[in-house]
Amino acid sequence: MAGLFITIEGPDGAGKTSVVNELYPRLQRASDEEVIKTREPGGGKIAEKIRALILDPLYEEMDARTEALLYAAARRQHLTDVIVPALYEEKIVLCDRFVDSSVAYQGAGRRIGEKEVAQVNQFATEGLTPDFTLYLDVDSDTGLNRIQRSRGYQVDRLELEGLEFHQRVRHAYLKIAEQESARVHKIDARTDLQDVVEQCFAALVAAYPNYFKEMVE
Repeated sequence: MAGLFITIEGPDGAGKTSVVNELYPRLQRASDEEVIKTREPGGGKIAEKIRALILDPLYEEMDARTEALLYAAARRQHLTDVIVPALYEEKIVLCDRFVDSSVAYQGAGRRIGEKEVAQVNQFATEGLTPDFTLYLDVDSDTGLNRIQRSRGYQVDRLELEGLEFHQRVRHAYLKIAEQESARVHKIDARTDLQDVVEQCFAALVAAYPNYFKEMVE
């Protein structure tokens, strides 16, 4: 399988979606290959239906293992519908979240076991791993404050969790970044959006000069 699989990860409030939206057109201009943008959970018709179920605040009684399995199911469908076909066509895939999120949020945040969640996702993905991951790091207090300022009462089930939950998520991410430093590039996401986007773009140009060329804006 050819192509290039890039993921963007980070705790709530790190600004992932904003970074993806800003980074995507820059990557399109900087590469001769087609770039597609997608997200998890979601990215396809069936996976988006599962996303709506997982994140709906009305289902606060959802069991933690059920949640983890639903994420894995959505991921499997997303892979078969979107990611794998794009990679076979030698496209560049830019994905907002992937397996690291499940390990951090369900494994560590929900305390059901990082190893166990990783094993479930190994089955779902058949071992497919991103080529490169940009991890946007922000402390939990800052992240939660950003969410409250930007979204008010429109938050999902995971964003409603307390500070200790989000601290466990961040610590799990930091552990992944340390253990998989060849794949995961850590970015300080406490700075302004444009600075974070610049850091992400520079990291990708440095890692994949055959795919991306530095552009003069």
